[in-house]
Amino acid sequence: MYEKDGERYFIVDSHIHAWDGRPSNQANRYGEGFINCFYDYHRNLSPESELWSLKEFWQQSEERIMHDLFEVGYVDKAIFQPTYLTDFFVNGFNTTEQDGALAEKHPDRFIVNGSWDPRDGEAGLDRLEELAARWSLKGIKLYTAEWKGESKGWKLSDPWSYRYLEKCQELGIRNIHVHKGPTIYPLNRDAFDVADVDDVASAFPELRFIVEHVGLPRLEDFCWIATQEPNVYGGLAVAMPFIHSRPRYFAQIIGELLYWLDENRITFASDYAIWTPKWLVESFVDFQIPEDMQGELGALTTDVKRKILGLNAAKLYDIDVPPELDVAPEPTDSGEAVGSAPKVPA
Repeated sequence: MYEKDGERYFIVDSHIHAWDGRPSNQANRYGEGFINCFYDYHRNLSPESELWSLKEFWQQSEERIMHDLFEVGYVDKAIFQPTYLTDFFVNGFNTTEQDGALAEKHPDRFIVNGSWDPRDGEAGLDRLEELAARWSLKGIKLYTAEWKGESKGWKLSDPWSYRYLEKCQELGIRNIHVHKGPTIYPLNRDAFDVADVDDVASAFPELRFIVEHVGLPRLEDFCWIATQEPNVYGGLAVAMPFIHSRPRYFAQIIGELLYWLDENRITFASDYAIWTPKWLVESFVDFQIPEDMQGELGALTTDVKRKILGLNAAKLYDIDVPPELDVAPEPTDSGEAVGSAPKVPA
């Protein structure tokens, strides 16, 4: 929980990792390039006081993770989002099993998500059932640009992807997190295109598609899709750090999201360990859209910040929130697809 000026905020960090990017786990130059690219994001978008060395960045201990998230980071609950990348890392970069080992030791702190790849066919469907049973999955993280042999990616709208989404529905896994937007070396940018979200969001209205990184740099594409599809959400991982280095750009991002979606479909995330939640939470609570932009984009209220920082993700994952930290029922509703049109700021 975070408290500032007498206001209290329940914090859900909805996108974190427990990765192993050490040289000993790098299978090839692509693994080395991948973690170096992550580090460049960290180095270029973090305040100087929050910078780590590359060696610190390779892997974090259990003690470091607990300290950064819960002891100083204000986080009440954190959600692991796995990224396997088994073509680049010997034991995988950040698997459900790695995350789950920590989640089992601290069940009151973590939620662990699974993953699947439609290129695994029938065997992958069986594996998904096993993961769901083992970890009581409520969510899945997908990486459409992941390399597998000669394949450099896949689409949510691929026939086998439909089979997996049907299986998620059958297993009660409703939260489908998809990395869409910023590319990471050596993955192909176009394999992270947000366009295929449109197709599956319409086909699977009972599933919630949380588009991680809000499609950046394709924010406009994401917004046009999300306003038509009430089961599409925006995850702020990678977008959040611009609050420091490019505050007016961040104002544009959050303003566009509030205009095209609403305050109920935006979730906070640090993308730990690329960034730590402490400075992001503090900065967001202090942040306001500049006055000269508010005519078009509106302003951030305390209740909107509460929803984005934790309450929206808590609803997606049925996380109990102390009544005193909740807010009154939202005045707006995403409604039916056609009715989720953008709103003119008051």
